Amino acid sequence: METDQSGAASLAYLVHDLDDAAVRRRVDLLAGEGFVVGLGGFRRNAEGVTGPGGAHRKCVSGQTALGHGVLDLGRTMDARLGQRLVAVAKRMLSPGAMRDLCGSAPVIVARNLEMLALAWRIRLPRQRLVYECLDIHRLMLGTGRKSRVMRWIERRLLARTDLVIVSSPAFARDYFATRQGRRERVLLVENKVPVERRAASAARRHIGDGAVWTIGWFGMLRCRKTLEQMGGLAASSGGRIKVVIAGIASPAEFPDFPAQVAAFPGLSYSGPFRQDDLASLYGMVDFVWAIDYFEEGLNSDWLLPNRLYEGLANGVPPIALKGVETGRWLQRHGVGLLVDDPVAELPDLLAELMASGHGRMREAIANLPEHALYQTSAERREIVAAITGQARSGELSCV
Repeated sequence: METDQSGAASLAYLVHDLDDAAVRRRVDLLAGEGFVVGLGGFRRNAEGVTGPGGAHRKCVSGQTALGHGVLDLGRTMDARLGQRLVAVAKRMLSPGAMRDLCGSAPVIVARNLEMLALAWRIRLPRQRLVYECLDIHRLMLGTGRKSRVMRWIERRLLARTDLVIVSSPAFARDYFATRQGRRERVLLVENKVPVERRAASAARRHIGDGAVWTIGWFGMLRCRKTLEQMGGLAASSGGRIKVVIAGIASPAEFPDFPAQVAAFPGLSYSGPFRQDDLASLYGMVDFVWAIDYFEEGLNSDWLLPNRLYEGLANGVPPIALKGVETGRWLQRHGVGLLVDDPVAELPDLLAELMASGHGRMREAIANLPEHALYQTSAERREIVAAITGQARSGELSCV
């Protein structure tokens, strides 16, 4: 990952969590297209981001703790919106360090609403402002006074942006267009796998024999209902369903995640993982759990998660709900196992599924076009052209 080491950035990237793996992927994309990225933001872990000797440090999760040249704005807490607002307000009142980071950059990309507010605070008249919104917080969707105020603030800031980036067409369709009146200059950038990782994704793959089906739940772990459902499925299956879990659990949702997993027979948790571990993790499972109830009926219905693309890139059929955006994506592409009620339907579906049927699911995945799963070089060039304002009319993958 190339970040600015001199203070002269060609693109400034303000983020809500410097140690988020998705931030690293975005910086890798931008740096790979020739940008020198000035990175600044808050962090969620307790330690600072500067490594020994200014070196970049790898976290055990495979995320990156960034070193010299990165502006650390301090720690914010998961599920503590009030604390985050106070942290943002302090930076609004003392924006000098952010101005130093962003002042020379022709483009500022702000990831999430709090960073958009900070970007607006320091933006110079000729700087291009891009808003990257990959989740819609439940507060933005309520009917109370706080929600209305937050949407009003976002609309005011949206009017000052040159481009909005979303990771799912549902965010553009059901939120920005319907609720915020933003219908133009919205770019869809799905959470696809970088095409360079295609070879790694073709590593050893688990071939189930139908006697035992193994489901994988990988990534950011924040859904209590998912844990309860999978625990119930495994417990009632008589050993025919096992669940392998890996990733970072939200402490706000799971105070003691290892102990909570251990309470369910048939479930195992291996802890955080590195990016390089993904192929071996997916090589252990027959299905990937692509269901999320964390913000059921809201953000969870709209998102297209990383594990959707990662699982398919590794040849593993996702399990998803029919009526949400993930299910619609799978239905359009003719892959995956779709259900309305996992608890009611999966026991019989998996009991009746033969190894040959699972093999046909994998064959359907193998026949997917490259651009459905992988972020190609051509797509990256289109993304960069849109961010910098150089895309010609009709070239944007807008929604």
